[in-house]
Order: sequence, then C-alpha cells, then structure tokens
Amino acid sequence: MHDFTPFIWAVAFAVTILAGFVKGTVGFAMPMVMISGLGSLVAPEVALSALIIPTVLTNAVQALRNGSRAAIESARHHWRYILVIVVMIGFSAQLVTVLPTRALYLIIGTPVTLFAIAQLAGLRLSIPPRRRIPAEVGFAGFAGFVGGLSGVWGPPTALYLTALETPKMEQMRTQGIVYGFASIALLLAHIQSGVLSRESAAFSTLFIIPSMIGIAIGFYVTDRLDQDKFRRATLAVLVIAGLNLVRRGVMG
Repeated sequence: MHDFTPFIWAVAFAVTILAGFVKGTVGFAMPMVMISGLGSLVAPEVALSALIIPTVLTNAVQALRNGSRAAIESARHHWRYILVIVVMIGFSAQLVTVLPTRALYLIIGTPVTLFAIAQLAGLRLSIPPRRRIPAEVGFAGFAGFVGGLSGVWGPPTALYLTALETPKMEQMRTQGIVYGFASIALLLAHIQSGVLSRESAAFSTLFIIPSMIGIAIGFYVTDRLDQDKFRRATLAVLVIAGLNLVRRGVMG
C-alpha cells in the first residue's frame, strides 16, 4: 500500500468498479477483470490479495439478492454442482505445483471461447433433461479441477447454466451461490498460504466499496435486460474472458 501513488489508487478503484459492474451485469468475471487490470499496475500477488474479500462479499450479495429462501431453493436445485466443484477444488489445489498454469489457461479458454462464439453465431448448445446429471457432474468437475489450480471457475459454470437455458435471475443467483462457496474455499486456502495476512486483508477491504458500487450499477443494467439480451451479454463476456485466458496461456 505504501508504494501506491494517487494515480495507481485511482486506476485500481476504477478497475474494481468495472469488475463489479461486469459481475453485476452477467454474474461472473470479477476476479479476471481485477487480475488483468490490477496485474498491469502491481505485482500479481498484490492484485490477488486485493480481490479476495470483495469477491466473497459480492458473491454473497449476488446470491442473497432475492432473499435467503430463493437462495436455498437454488442451492437445492444445483446441489450436485456445488458439491462436485468444492470437492474438486480441494483435490486439485494439491496439484498446483504439478501442472503448468499456462497450459490450464489454454485448456479453459479455448473451448469456452469456441462454444461461446458458436452460440453467438446461432448454434444453440442445450442440455436435455435426461443428460442433465452427467453434464452437471462433468461441467462441475472440470470447473472445480481447473479452479483449484488457477482460481478460474466462472466461465465453465456460466456456460453450463446458459446451456440449461436457466432464467436470468436464477442464473445470477446460482452463480453467486456456486462462486460464493468456491471463493470461501479460496479465501481459507490463501490464509493458509500466507497470501491473505492481516495487512493484506486490511488492504483488500479497501476495495469493498468500489466493488459494491460496480455491482450495484451492474444490477441496475441486468434488471433491464430481457432473457435473450442477458444470454447474449453473458456469451459476449465469455468470449472476452476466454480470449484473455488464451492470451495468458500463450504469452504468460
């Protein structure tokens, strides 16, 4: 914090507002926006520590926006997905020193980008009811596995919910619940790793207000989007997120 100039603080808060806005609009991508934006200004571990607490809190706000009863119902509806992704995060986190992160970015980014572009072009990826359980376990397993290694679990989850043609508000709520459990697991892991110390936690809390401003603006926008526009906005963000992951996989 002591090395931050007023300019860096201003840009960092602007990036955080943008990240919150994207999350409030389509339900995901806040960590990727913050890591990409802040990572160009400060060291990666500083950018990571900045987003940990705001990510947990914005996920809670997103999950509980329609009340606890609606959140509980969504959690029951997607309990397998939540269970599998949390278990896989815990498992794959132990392999973080084995698999190269750049390869993981390519593994996530390439299919997400191709699927999202195909759907924007008119090819509908849909999951029939009889195949929902295998698809649920498959998507959750993949999201949790790569999430435990790279901290990126949003795109596969958003792609899965979009393929189910999940109604807008339920998709937003479910993403908040899934990412909430995952971000709490990540927070506990970083307390253990030392990335989130007392000083870095205090630093992270400074980004709560700009993230909440951003997500409030995003909620205002998404409330005015119909289902088709929400779907297309989600797919557009998936394309951008996927291309960014490919870029990180190729360029590091």
